This record gives sequence, structure tokens and C-alpha cells, in this order.
Amino acid sequence: MIHPKIPLAQSIIKICLAKGITHIVISPGSRNAPLIIGFVNNPAFTCYSIADERSAAFFALGIAQQIQKPVAVICTSGSALLNYYPAVAEAFYSQIPLVVISADRPSDKIDIGDGQTIRQENVFQNHSIYNANLVDGASSENDQKIIEALTIAVQEKGPVHINAPFEEPLYETVNQLSISENSFASANEKQLIPIQISEEMIQIWNTSKKKLVLVGVNNPNEIDENVASFLANDQSVVVLTETTSNWHHPSFINTIDTLITPFSPEDFEAFQPEILITFGGMVVSKRIKAFLRKYKPKHHWHIDSLRAYDTFGALTQHFKIHPNAFFNALIPVSETVSSDYFSTYNQVNSLRKVKRTAYLNTIPFTDFKVFDAVLSQLPQNSQLQISNSSAIRYAQLIDIHPSIEVFCNRGTSGIDGSTSTAIGAAIANKKQTILITGDIGFLYDSNALWNNYIPKNFKIILINNGGGGIFRILPGHQETPFFNTFFETSHCLTAEHLAKMYGFQYQIASNEASLQDAISSLYSQNDQPTILEIFTPTRQNDSVLLQFFKELV
Repeated sequence: MIHPKIPLAQSIIKICLAKGITHIVISPGSRNAPLIIGFVNNPAFTCYSIADERSAAFFALGIAQQIQKPVAVICTSGSALLNYYPAVAEAFYSQIPLVVISADRPSDKIDIGDGQTIRQENVFQNHSIYNANLVDGASSENDQKIIEALTIAVQEKGPVHINAPFEEPLYETVNQLSISENSFASANEKQLIPIQISEEMIQIWNTSKKKLVLVGVNNPNEIDENVASFLANDQSVVVLTETTSNWHHPSFINTIDTLITPFSPEDFEAFQPEILITFGGMVVSKRIKAFLRKYKPKHHWHIDSLRAYDTFGALTQHFKIHPNAFFNALIPVSETVSSDYFSTYNQVNSLRKVKRTAYLNTIPFTDFKVFDAVLSQLPQNSQLQISNSSAIRYAQLIDIHPSIEVFCNRGTSGIDGSTSTAIGAAIANKKQTILITGDIGFLYDSNALWNNYIPKNFKIILINNGGGGIFRILPGHQETPFFNTFFETSHCLTAEHLAKMYGFQYQIASNEASLQDAISSLYSQNDQPTILEIFTPTRQNDSVLLQFFKELV
């Protein structure tokens, strides 16, 4: 087997393999040549070459999102590394194990005017959970830093940075390793001691008549079925689930904004919970956040084995434990309390659904109508990736079949890597994958299509409303050239030529009839990745959506 001659590169590769990190995303370069040589020539690794560093990092994040194991992304020295930052920040807030390995110049080459040289050490320190600043050459100290970085990436579920200086020559190879054949133990999850629920907490639970459970971003099949049944059968509990929660039960309310937006101040007061229990990642709904910040619960318990954000300014208890363990400890000591909390809001939610259906039947061809048609006709048992901004917010208003797994980069809520993430996820998860995206997010990440690994059954549904439509529904919108240019980003671009350049089949729709035809044909062929571009009217979408919430009253 061919190995890089540089011992430090040998150590990094050897330890990655020992730790089970076998997906390697490589941004081509020169200073990282020793790593490229070692990873690519070892059949134990699956290597991908992605030229655009920002896209490469999100692509790696998409794989890690699906396999729930660290994925390494590797680049040359200089500004290449900085392009990884958006994905690093997303991994940090989404608790995804991403391993950044950057090649660097030796320390005596920094800040002397040498080319492709920047201060790389600790460059991600505000959004990484460990930084391994290595020194040139193999050493036990370097090995320990690498081991610690990879172990922490697994245990604490976040991004780590390994910075490795290499001196020229970079391309020399050997047939035998020059480092010792050390055995590195596999990185395992921390074994957390189960947390006992105190008598005081049990008493609070058993006497509270209004308990609200709010679930953010969650992996599919993460929560036990008995937990869902327990909460659904408790009349004092209302469960609100976001589209990205991947948690379903007929009694759960999965369109939060539809439920609460029409509430009067008196309605909000009546809905105010005594206990708020949260688990999962970030919450999309701005309305539920505004409600809980104003009408604070007496008790807010967050359940997460790692972190607790005080999102509503009311956090009283952080249970550092998996939600399954928490609820399985609570169930045996839970007592029934008389309450109409669930029945009241279940009835309200049922009426909202009837009014939503009636409204959708009356509106013209706009974003809301398109999202309803697209989401209701997704193939069952597929994977849905959703871009940020308008797309994820519309998805929060519409029922999605429980068999469909839903993902969105909600850690930082940026538009910068949705397509790249979706392609990485499609490779790691063999299910039919569909990305629903807006035009600005799609254009912003168009280098994601510069990728030789896109599955043939990968579909992009691109809703093109000619600009950043979300800004039209925010306070302060005015129809002026200033607004359209600097906030909305008005444009007349389409995906047609990008599709042709990157080998995608291309379809368009601009009314209900053509949309139905396009959806039917979209899933009928899997010989070529496809972009379905749907054109909607720029200036009607906001008024149609805002009127929807008025019609719910």
C-alpha cells in the first residue's frame, strides 16, 4: 500500500481509521497532498473530491447528519480553510460531529509574507469544541491531541479542528509506515449515569394541569413509542412538534403557527403552560418563541444530554439525559390530574385544519398553494431536505406524511449550504431524497451541483418567486427599488442553464395544471437527477400568506 512519507500525515490517517472515521471529503490542493495520498490509497476509506470548500464542508455535514458519526473534511493551507466556517458553525449548533483537518505551513513560515499562509491555529475557536494545533513531525503529543479531538467529536457531538503543518517535499511516498503500529481504542459515547427525578419535580408534574411539550429538531426514530403514547394519553399535556422533529402521533399538533397565530391576548393567557418541557434542537417557529417569552411558564425543563439553551428566558432545570431515559423514569411515578388542556386545543387545532383546507381551495397559484401541492405528494418513506428562509416556514404550515424523514440546517438557519448538505445526506441515506428550496438559497449554493457523486434519483424542487420572498412578510416591507434591491434581492435568473451544465434533467411549472403534470413525471424516472423549477408570482405571495392567518379566526 502507498503511504505519504511525512510521518505526521501517517499518524492522522492511522488514528482516523482506528476511530472509525472512514468518510473523507477532500478539497483538492497541494499542501494537503500527504493526507490526500494516504486517504485515497487506503481502501478502508471512502473519499470524495469537492472543489469548493464551502460546499465540501456542508456536503460532509450532510453525510454526518445521516450516519451520526464523524466525517472528515480536508483542505490545503490559506483561505481555503476559512470557507469551512459556515458549516463548522452549523455543526456546532446542530450538534453534528464534523472533523476539519487543515494542512498548514510550518510555524516559521507564518506571517513572513509566504503565499497561501494565514493564522490557522484556533481559527474556529468560537464554534468548535476542540482544537488540535499540531507541530511538524510525528510525536506522542501530536497523537494524543488527534485522539482527543476525534473522541470529543463523538462524545460531545460537534465540530473539531486539527491543524497539521507539513514541510516540503509534500508528494513523496513510501510502501511501509515509518510510525509505530499503535493500537488506538475506538471512540465511544460517554456513559451517563441516569438522573433521578426529584420528589419536588414529580410533585410539580403530578399537580400541574397545563403541561406543554415542545419538540425541535430531532433524528427519526429517536424517541420510544411508549413515550409518545404516555404523553398523548395525558389530558393535561399538549405536544407541539416542529416539522423537523420527526416525531408523530395523531394527538400531536404539528402546525404550531397555524394553531397560535390567531390567538387573542386572552387566548394566550389561557394557553400559558405551568410546565414547559423541551427537547431536540433549534425551534423554527418565531411565534411560539415570542409567546413563551411573554407568557412564561412557571417551570421550564429542558432535556438534553449535552446542552440547554435558555431560549425563552424561563429555564429552571436542565436534565442531562436522553429524553427516553427521562420519560421512562417519569412514567412510573406519574399520576393523572383532571384537565381540559389537551381537549381544548385539540378542538381548536381541528377547526384550524378545516379552515386551512377551505382557504387553500380558494387561493390563486402562489407559494402557499405550491408548497401544499408539493409536500402532500412527496413519496412515502422518502427523505426531505428543506432549505432555510421561506421554505422551512411554509413547511411548518402543512402536514407531511409521518413516513417522511425531514431535515433542515437549523443550527444557524443560514441559506448558504442547504443544497450541498442535501446531496451529502442523499449519498449517506439511500432513500429517495428530495430537496425543496427557494431561488436565493439555490443560487447562493449553486456550486453544490459541481459534484460527481449526486445520486441519479436526487430531486430538487426549486420554488422561484424572483427574490427573497421572506422579507415581504416581515414588518417594514415597502414596494420600493431600495427594498427590492437591497433586501429582497430581486432577479430574473432561472436554473435552466445550471441544470444543463451539471447534467440535471430540467422541468418547469407555472400554474396548477403544469405543476401536477411535473410532479407526476418528477418521480417516474430515476436515471438522472432532476430540477423542477416552479415559478410563482412575486407580489402575491405575501398577501396570500398573511390573509391565511386572518381566515383562521
